[in-house]
Amino acid sequence: MRSRNPVFSRRGFSRDNGYAGFNAAPQAGGPAVATQANPYAQGTQGNPYAQPAAGNPYAQNPYAQQDQQFGAPPQAPATTGRMTMDDVVIRTASTLGVLVVTAALAWALLPVDDANISRSYGIGIGAAVIGMVLALVQSFKRKPTPALILSYAAFEGVFLGVVSSVVDNRIADGAAMQAVIGTMAVFAGVLIAYKAGWIRVNRRFYGFVMAAALGFVFLMMVNLLFAVFGGGDGLGFRSGALGIVFGIVGIILGACFLALDFKQVEDGLAYGAPREEAWFAAFGLTLTLVWIYLEFLRLIAILNSND
Repeated sequence: MRSRNPVFSRRGFSRDNGYAGFNAAPQAGGPAVATQANPYAQGTQGNPYAQPAAGNPYAQNPYAQQDQQFGAPPQAPATTGRMTMDDVVIRTASTLGVLVVTAALAWALLPVDDANISRSYGIGIGAAVIGMVLALVQSFKRKPTPALILSYAAFEGVFLGVVSSVVDNRIADGAAMQAVIGTMAVFAGVLIAYKAGWIRVNRRFYGFVMAAALGFVFLMMVNLLFAVFGGGDGLGFRSGALGIVFGIVGIILGACFLALDFKQVEDGLAYGAPREEAWFAAFGLTLTLVWIYLEFLRLIAILNSND
């Protein structure tokens, strides 16, 4: 189960991508059938541990050697080693916990007064670059590496702590708490809408989100280049009325990313993804929540600067 966050995911929903697809579903009342769209399918219906399904690296019986050694039949509980919702919750909480702790430390230890703001902001930007590199490295790995994911959360937390302190202390008092509340509200709203079936995540939805995300990121990169080489606010996509519009669009895109992440978790649970894949869920959800938080923080800063 790979994160489907369009910013970092290298794979989509194609049938041959080695991940669970939207059109595949486990058979009711029985183990999933081994298909290309279901990489977690059991080997055979009669004995899910008898033989690994073709192209399914997770169907191998990890208990075969032990059973053979003790003369026992090759049997094991169907849920052994499979990802559960508890695994996703615990690993996501751990990742977000690291991020929150480092953000709080950065807020407390890196002052943003006139004498220290340049140094603190430099540290924050450096942490953001390191975090981005770690996130890219993890996104290109086929298996999750908890150390990479937690390290990304730690460095990203430093950046968030510094930038939140700058906005909160120098632009809009209480902006950080407002952004946190807004992010939690979006998360809860999307989760409720997804569970109620109001949001249908399918190929068309994924294609729309991917196209919108690529266009959004491209425009932000162009705006950044104009700001760096031309000075000022670049093309104005991050200030004034246009900045407000793009801030709202960014939050909506973040909500769409959350729906994709929820679908990914649901697929992993349905198809029996291995327990380690819960780290990918934690990684994707953390990326998305950081995106939404930053968009809220930027939007609050723009609204207050226009007052």
